[in-house]
Amino acid sequence: MDKQFRKTVIAGNWKMNMTPSAASAFIKTLAPMVADADCEVVLCVPAIDIPAAVDAAKGTNIHIGAENVHFEEKGAYTGEISADMLVDAGVEYVIVGHSERRQYFAETDETVNKRTKAALSRNLKTIVCVGETLTQREQGITEETVSLQTKIALGGVTEEQMKNIIIAYEPVWAIGTGKTATADQADEVCGIIRGVIAGLYGEAVAKATTVQYGGSMNAKNAAELLSKVNVDGGLIGGASLKTEDFTVIVKNG
Repeated sequence: MDKQFRKTVIAGNWKMNMTPSAASAFIKTLAPMVADADCEVVLCVPAIDIPAAVDAAKGTNIHIGAENVHFEEKGAYTGEISADMLVDAGVEYVIVGHSERRQYFAETDETVNKRTKAALSRNLKTIVCVGETLTQREQGITEETVSLQTKIALGGVTEEQMKNIIIAYEPVWAIGTGKTATADQADEVCGIIRGVIAGLYGEAVAKATTVQYGGSMNAKNAAELLSKVNVDGGLIGGASLKTEDFTVIVKNG
């Protein structure tokens, strides 16, 4: 982390977990535990939980995000949710391009870009996920893969809009597997991403952009990962569903 230039953001990604009532109870328990956090605390929750989460987080330092957004404003897209709907519901953050969306729901680099621009058009703080598979890492093409994903995701994004962009490096091989990139591996790839941003927008924007690590960060490994200069927070999966574990990670941020 380098707080001199950019914000540290610890964001929970609940995935398909927690009912609205459970979400409300969880946030009310968590809020006093993270009240003195020295970083931005975000919980990205299932769409059905958003109203309850927003209500429970009122008056706290916890910000509520969504797990996905559609790229059209409205229309015949059964089951989808637009950026306008999220904003009206009180959402501040949104995750775009998570590896599970890519793996299970046919998300592509191009649709990630369209969703990113839709979110930014409504001033949502957008967490854009990039990362290589195990095969790609073993083939030695991590840098090429992550650089390409980042460039395509940011196509058409202005320098001004970059203020609302967070890039989350999530090696696919470390999502939900219990495997974690070493702190040095995470720092290296987050640095590569920062280099791509510098090439697109210049050094000042690159230094100001938050780049998270999002591959099985937990209470035990958070301190080491977050000690690295290019790791500006975490996109937390399983550990974000446990108040004590998530609090430990937040306090290391």
